[in-house]
Amino acid sequence: MERVNLQKKRISVSPKRQITIPLQFYNQLGIDSEVECFIKDDALVIKPVHEIDQTFAAEILDDLVEQGYQGKELVAKFKEATGRFRKAVEKMIEEADELAAKITDDGSSKVDEIFGRED
Repeated sequence: MERVNLQKKRISVSPKRQITIPLQFYNQLGIDSEVECFIKDDALVIKPVHEIDQTFAAEILDDLVEQGYQGKELVAKFKEATGRFRKAVEKMIEEADELAAKITDDGSSKVDEIFGRED
């Protein structure tokens, strides 16, 4: 199995538990004003928060307005709907990661099966 060359950088933690994200990582990940963090496999994972695509946001708002929501109730329902959307996408990504982890070959057999082998 091929080893993946991970970029690593050792950083210090301040007495207030603060860290500074190295600029290279910050730029590479496209971090804006927020990150989310969680624990996975005994590691702290920090990932950028990317807002919901504007197309989805507009569709969610249109649907809520059609349902008759307005004002503060519309805002509350929008936050609720976008939260469910984010959780659903995160669940799909998690399931895809789990399936990908079970793959034991490099996929070439499927490519050959689909496209045939040129000799």
